[in-house]
Amino acid sequence: MNCDVCKQKPATVFLTQIVDGKMQKVNLCEACSKEKGVTDPTGFALADLLLGLGASQEMEKSTVGARCPACGFSHADFKKTGRFGCAACYDTFADGLENMLKGMHKGLEHRGKVPPRLLKAKLRDEEMKKLQRELRKAVADEKYEAAAELRDRIRNLENEAHTAS
Repeated sequence: MNCDVCKQKPATVFLTQIVDGKMQKVNLCEACSKEKGVTDPTGFALADLLLGLGASQEMEKSTVGARCPACGFSHADFKKTGRFGCAACYDTFADGLENMLKGMHKGLEHRGKVPPRLLKAKLRDEEMKKLQRELRKAVADEKYEAAAELRDRIRNLENEAHTAS
């Protein structure tokens, strides 16, 4: 397999990127990988490789000369490492960050895993709110037997919540 850049030498460095569920592979020879800075961790512009040169340059334009007040990180530091220095960097470099993140992910909201205990508590809270709405409606409609059943179900959920914590 030959290098995707020079198309002459055999590829020895293989990079894979997944964008919108589609896998893209880049195969580079030793010379082209060194030229791109891939084998030198301090010179490797991860943002450029992942997002294309345009996204990283757009972020740089909007944050020219900016340094994080908390850790002193600059855009050049981010470009080399592909990581921010601290949480305050996200505020400092916010202007260019949004477009860059949109290019990397499907949206700007994190949708990751939730610990099972928290998920169970969230579902219990949602059920509790639903039962309380139904209870108010049953009382308003003067359906007292149904209201008593709902009240008992709410108490059971409350007891579950207290024993779980």
